[in-house]
Amino acid sequence: MPSLIASCCKKLFLIIFLLSFFQNSNAQYDFSKVDHWLQYNLSEIGGRAVLMVYKDGKIVYSKSENNLSRRQKIAGRFIANRTNKEADEVLQDFDPGTRQMVASCSKWYSAALVMTFVDEGKLNLEDSVGRYLPVFTKYGKGNIRIWQCLSHLTGIASGTLKESLQAMKDVNSMDEAMEQIAQLPMEGAPGKTFHYSNVGLQMAAAVIEKIGGKDFETLFASRIAAPLQMKNTDYGHKKVPLAAGGAWSTPSDYMNFLVMILNEGKFNGRQVLSKESVIEMQRDRVAKDVVVKYAPAEAGNWGYGFGEWVMNDDTNAKRSNSVTSPGLFGSFPWVDNEKKYCGFLFTMYVKNTGRHERYTELKRLVDEALKIR
Repeated sequence: MPSLIASCCKKLFLIIFLLSFFQNSNAQYDFSKVDHWLQYNLSEIGGRAVLMVYKDGKIVYSKSENNLSRRQKIAGRFIANRTNKEADEVLQDFDPGTRQMVASCSKWYSAALVMTFVDEGKLNLEDSVGRYLPVFTKYGKGNIRIWQCLSHLTGIASGTLKESLQAMKDVNSMDEAMEQIAQLPMEGAPGKTFHYSNVGLQMAAAVIEKIGGKDFETLFASRIAAPLQMKNTDYGHKKVPLAAGGAWSTPSDYMNFLVMILNEGKFNGRQVLSKESVIEMQRDRVAKDVVVKYAPAEAGNWGYGFGEWVMNDDTNAKRSNSVTSPGLFGSFPWVDNEKKYCGFLFTMYVKNTGRHERYTELKRLVDEALKIR
């Protein structure tokens, strides 16, 4: 009998030990300050948000917060009425599967798609746009390089976001869109003038359509969305997709993309982008002698690579420690190469006051939370 009791005690101890081990391994990070940040800032970031963090091969944090104010609900019903949608659809709670426009978060997607052609040797970053799009040569802009298109350094004077969106809405083909852009005036030398806009990435989109022999949406679906299992991501199936801001996506889908970038181009054992291309995208192209004509306030003093902001100002660095591509509606994706993790804040609001400070604080709190206790 004593031996039986001893045996049972040993088994009980082992069970308690294993339970304790797994509990501690799952609770090795303290996200309490991140929880507080999300709740405290929720009203300022649209009343709905999803925040996800990935590290060491798994999602280590996923939180959905939904608490629309009365004013936000009224605004939602107004938008529903204007867009002929049901109010319940517009005011739905956010979760990791919610699909919304991600605005300029699209730029990261589009730049990655262009780089797949570089990986295959079908496109060189030093190629001129005039080689593929004669309309730019016609208007004296054929010498603009592909890399300049990916980093807002074309030197072309684009209009406001509202003007750009309206112009794209009225075109019926990519060639027509290129005709419009080619006629815009220059505001500085290519490579020496930074203007954050839709122009350069749209030009790059037109180039890969010529090379790939298919429309941009189809190329994205086969080269990026499919291998990354992004089943709910596309560019809205428009006549002419807006490469710099037209993507629709979900938090889960976008996290798959970020995981690929974090893993230097690899996702589920498949090399979607080469490591060299991922690094190339993360190098700051806004040199000290570049004239900045326009950059959004939320970017602060960040530099810019290909389709993404680099969150440090060392233009001599081979790559940035951290990169991001926030959007007009407040979503904030980022990858930290130094700390080996990625995160995504998914929101829907337009007022951008204080965004840079909020983004910086959020990332700092996540950095702190990921330190093993």
